Amino acid sequence: MTIEPPLNATDNVSQKVVQVPLRTGLPTREELLAHYPAKFTWHQLKTFVNSGDLGLLKRDRALQKRYDVWSLGIVKEHGSMVNYLINHRLQWGKPDTLSLLPSALDNDTRPKDVSISSSKSNQPLPPLPQDAPEYFKADIPVDSDFLSIIQNDWPYSVPIEIEHTLIWSRVPIFHPDLIPAEIDARIQQDGLCGFTGTDELPPSPSTLPECLPALAEWGITMENLVRSPKGSLEVEEMVRNAGREIDGFVKRRWVESEWETAWFVNPPRLQSVRGLAHIHVFAKKKQHL
Repeated sequence: MTIEPPLNATDNVSQKVVQVPLRTGLPTREELLAHYPAKFTWHQLKTFVNSGDLGLLKRDRALQKRYDVWSLGIVKEHGSMVNYLINHRLQWGKPDTLSLLPSALDNDTRPKDVSISSSKSNQPLPPLPQDAPEYFKADIPVDSDFLSIIQNDWPYSVPIEIEHTLIWSRVPIFHPDLIPAEIDARIQQDGLCGFTGTDELPPSPSTLPECLPALAEWGITMENLVRSPKGSLEVEEMVRNAGREIDGFVKRRWVESEWETAWFVNPPRLQSVRGLAHIHVFAKKKQHL
């Protein structure tokens, strides 16, 4: 396929016409640009995150088919997706050296040449030590053995300059000390989300109808949304407070003077890998704003 990158591209993509062959397996940055162009703008993405229904966040349909084929091979080779993650993909406490879509934050630590070895081990995660925190906290070191911060190998349909990072955690993210009983059912249905690096309020859920045309190919309408009604001021404050530790960690990892982010934690109904807690972070360098 022959493509010409966007005229206003600011992500070091060559402005000349390039040839990008379509492969199988994990996609490259060049393939995402050529074959799976972003369906959503940054504004639309933030609107979906703040809409109350995190199920609106989608992967390109063609890329999803490619992922489905790849995941079948992974399960055949490793026994399960969880085994693949635990024993191969998640390098606990270490920089992400396996991604084909590296983060700008890993530029100083990523080796020039990365050799990816396959592991078919079925070892479970070792038990947490007695001094492990009870739940995910803002001050957990980024190189803690409790965390694996990696790029999403199969990112959602977002502009190429937006990094899609996953923070996998061996300690719980949802915890009774953070989530009072009054909002537990809501969090179990809606998950958690937040925004950093900007003084502007996130797009109001009331503006969602303006963004729905971007979701037309998925058949999304206002009638089939799954979200809780807006609660009282007290309830809304409890929901924001439930995400305080995540918000603090994101602000520390993605310095607000340099990055704007939208983060979220899927509710159980949307989690693709049950039993392994993780946080999604969409991060955009402010030079791209």
